[in-house]
Amino acid sequence: MPPHATPPLLPMQWSSAYISYWSPMREDDEVTSGYCWFDYARDICRIDGLFNPWSEKETGHRLWMSEIGDARRGQSRKQKVAYAREAEPAGVKLYERALADEVTPFHELFLPQAILIDGEARHDGRHTVLGQAADAWVVERPGKAASVFYLQAGGNHLLRMVTGNDAQHQSVRDFPNFLAGDIAASVFVSE
Repeated sequence: MPPHATPPLLPMQWSSAYISYWSPMREDDEVTSGYCWFDYARDICRIDGLFNPWSEKETGHRLWMSEIGDARRGQSRKQKVAYAREAEPAGVKLYERALADEVTPFHELFLPQAILIDGEARHDGRHTVLGQAADAWVVERPGKAASVFYLQAGGNHLLRMVTGNDAQHQSVRDFPNFLAGDIAASVFVSE
């Protein structure tokens, strides 16, 4: 049992690179990566990276997106770039095309600070994640697959989260360089 009887809050401000993949990986599944910032004091987050899931086969391109979700203002701003590959005699060439920015309603951060407490997470033992001892916290969701959050043992630094509606095909996000600490306000300004 972890030293704390109840699951912890995530740090007030944190950021990390992430790698996103599927368990199990299927033929058309992609591995993608990016960077994210969460500032619960400002009620804002930002995620930059290749969008996953996204079908390059169906759309003809990969999608990079920078999304700033501002729950205080109730809106999300998405900046997107489509990347496509074309075969040429000298090899494959990459083409990019900026897509129109998109502003949509946004009421809650993608990953709330109290997700484990609000979800009445139960401790599911110690595991090794990214070479570190980790506490597994399971959040049950009615009619959906459980979500599992792996936090650094005895602490609140997120190392991995496993989510999705289908228990047979879940999204996995690893956070290999989690950093708790101040985030400059300029991170949340659209260019």
